Amino acid sequence: MTDMATGKILPDSKISLFDSKYNLINTGVTDAKGNYAFVVECGKTYNVRAAKPEYLTKELKVVIAKENNGRTKLDIALEKEKCLVTVGDDLGKCFGIKMIYFDLDKYNIRREAALDLEKILDVLKENPTMKLDIRSHTDSRASHKYNEKLSDNRAKSTINWLVQNGIDQSRLTGKGYGETQLVNKCADDVKCTEDEHQLNRRSEFIITAL
Repeated sequence: MTDMATGKILPDSKISLFDSKYNLINTGVTDAKGNYAFVVECGKTYNVRAAKPEYLTKELKVVIAKENNGRTKLDIALEKEKCLVTVGDDLGKCFGIKMIYFDLDKYNIRREAALDLEKILDVLKENPTMKLDIRSHTDSRASHKYNEKLSDNRAKSTINWLVQNGIDQSRLTGKGYGETQLVNKCADDVKCTEDEHQLNRRSEFIITAL
């Protein structure tokens, strides 16, 4: 693993290996020469995530070769963070973190959402005084009252996941906003595609303290 701009070797970088359905398989760190290795199965698809303080987290998909006993090389170059965060900023914009999306009428953490929450977890662990306000939203389908309750459950679900993975609850607050802050035209009685509705089913991570 190297620095994208300078080519400098990046030892002690965290590497996580996921299967094609985003189930975590293994984790490790790069050695003094920036190398890492995992035992994998030939012909299978995996997702590899690399993280290091002061760098943007990066994810790559890799298909393991069937020949050469499955030996597959995946070089990773990380980019330095381009911005400094301050109170009120959205954590995702500076750390390359997507919004956490939810399925319709549900508030459980999806596997691909857990992959992004792992990034947030890393940032919080690397910045132990940082606090977040988790703002959860729904699409416009169902009643306002139902959506408010659903979004509250989504905020709680997101907070619980972070707490279960080692973050002190005192660093996290959260609130559900229902359908009051849509990001597109998809209000009540407006015809939209499922993809457009999904953009509104999200959680945001606003920095409240550093």
